[in-house]
Amino acid sequence: MSVSLQKGQKISLDKEAGGALTRIIMGLGWDAIKKKGLFGFGAKSESVDLDASCLLFDENGKAVDAVWFRQLKSQDGSIVHTGDNRTGAGDGDDEQIIVDLARVPPQVKSLVFTVNSFTGQNFSQVENAYCRIVNAADQKEVARYDLSVQGAHTAQIMAKLYRHNNEWKMHAIGENGSGRTFDDLMPKITPHLN
Repeated sequence: MSVSLQKGQKISLDKEAGGALTRIIMGLGWDAIKKKGLFGFGAKSESVDLDASCLLFDENGKAVDAVWFRQLKSQDGSIVHTGDNRTGAGDGDDEQIIVDLARVPPQVKSLVFTVNSFTGQNFSQVENAYCRIVNAADQKEVARYDLSVQGAHTAQIMAKLYRHNNEWKMHAIGENGSGRTFDDLMPKITPHLN
């Protein structure tokens, strides 16, 4: 059964999945902005380009790699981004990042997932935005975080996966920010790496 995450909540991914997780999918979904036409005619939608990123950090909080629309695979191959969706059209996840937890190098202590509005719309304009973690073995949703929080921010630090006592845990950060790419969020990410 999926956990609906709240800002600041921490969960054990293994416990929520009912066993050891080895591969997860971080899914990001949203809908294009629907604009009403004059007198109800001529309605159209405006594309929204949200971008999911996964940042890899060592135990000292130093960034060692990043997976995003400009680098779709981590240097070690353990994390793969399925590709950039620039519209939000369609059902289900619009972007996915697949993580083979068993292959993440031991020097990597945490993975931070971010979302940025590359086209600059703030999240109060974006409908049905969410991120979720899915167990890749059985496609069951383990956790979900609603991103459609009303506000004028254009980015969010979604969550951190981290190693603790030989187990992967998740911290739902949910901190709002601004910026078109994860680089703009780095000053806000650093305090969450402890």
